[in-house]
Amino acid sequence: MLFLFAVSMPLSATAQQPLKVLISVDMEGIDGVATRVQSAPGGTEYEKYRRLMTLEVNAAVDGAFLAGATEVVVADSHGNAQNVDIELLDSRARLIRGWPRAYGMVHGIDSSYAAVAFVGFHASEGQSPGTLAHTFFGSLEVSLNGKKVPEGGFAAAIAGEFGVPVVFVSGDQVIARELRALLGPIEAAVVKDAIGIHATNMRPLEEARRLIRDGVKRGVERRSQIQPFRISRPVRLELRWEDPVMTEILALMRGVRRIDGQTVIFEGTDMLDVARFFEVVHHIRSPH
Repeated sequence: MLFLFAVSMPLSATAQQPLKVLISVDMEGIDGVATRVQSAPGGTEYEKYRRLMTLEVNAAVDGAFLAGATEVVVADSHGNAQNVDIELLDSRARLIRGWPRAYGMVHGIDSSYAAVAFVGFHASEGQSPGTLAHTFFGSLEVSLNGKKVPEGGFAAAIAGEFGVPVVFVSGDQVIARELRALLGPIEAAVVKDAIGIHATNMRPLEEARRLIRDGVKRGVERRSQIQPFRISRPVRLELRWEDPVMTEILALMRGVRRIDGQTVIFEGTDMLDVARFFEVVHHIRSPH
């Protein structure tokens, strides 16, 4: 009699399941950044701080791979989106840079990703004592379905549309508190303590990078415990400006409703619809 036996073989390393991580990086929340001297192209310390920004990104990339990532994509999301030094960037990562792009700070995101991490993010407009606190352009408040959100909250809602959680943020203590209140118990690396809008108490650089590396690793490992930030549909986007001219310009667009001299509302079928609309607004306000 012939007996057939099924032999269970371990999966080889080449059969490893894909684990993709998107890292979105801004600059105002990078350790030591306090003013536009550091964060704006042409500032006397900008070139130094774009290098330090890249080193913080590298710490996040390393943390993602230590947690088992098979692919890491970095989305440069500050200013003109041309800040990360590609020659210094960890060679294991791919880089998205430049505008316009449909999904803004998390462009490239889709349902194949396992997690998103935010590096160098900052508090929203009016959040004291957040260093360089603003929302996108400054003098702007952004609300989704009646709830004010920082840039990180807006980006997290786009990722949430694909079922992908934000698992980590680095920056000052204000954005860490703000995003944890919005997204739940994500990992956070407080790399500096905000004193005020243009003042910060920075961590030693190596300590900041260690906090980022370890925090991203823990966040990616804990990804199943962190819920994606999903906004109920339809999505009502409310933009409140100090500048009444922008309100008047946007009110000329089909589907936009002005509710007072400083506020407009756009209702999208989902967060991706809202994200594409906001990218148009972005380039009306700040063309690159």
